[in-house]
Amino acid sequence: VQLQASGGGLVQAGGSLRLSCAASGRTFSNYVMGWFRQAPGKEREFVGYISESGSRTYYADSVKGRFTISRDNIENTMYLHMNSLKPKDTAVYYCAASSAIATVPGWYDYWGQGTQVTVSS
Repeated sequence: VQLQASGGGLVQAGGSLRLSCAASGRTFSNYVMGWFRQAPGKEREFVGYISESGSRTYYADSVKGRFTISRDNIENTMYLHMNSLKPKDTAVYYCAASSAIATVPGWYDYWGQGTQVTVSS
């Protein structure tokens, strides 16, 4: 499956952004979809995932209560709604697809190219 992330940008602390991840090539609804992020000099970090049907989501503690993942299996798109953004949320955000529930990057088989999110203080 091919993934294309978009929607990043520059936002002030406390603001909101919505990232999108458009999928093509394979049956989108067969995959668990995840978001990860990577800040300069740091390892790629799990943000959250959503199950194949969208009935289950799970988030890292660092974003719980501020970020929400949703998906539209008709439009083959996943979203990351980010609220109350903080400077420490600054990173390149990646979407990924997996055949299983996972929080580790190695379990994800397909990756988008990443979109930059910068939160200014």
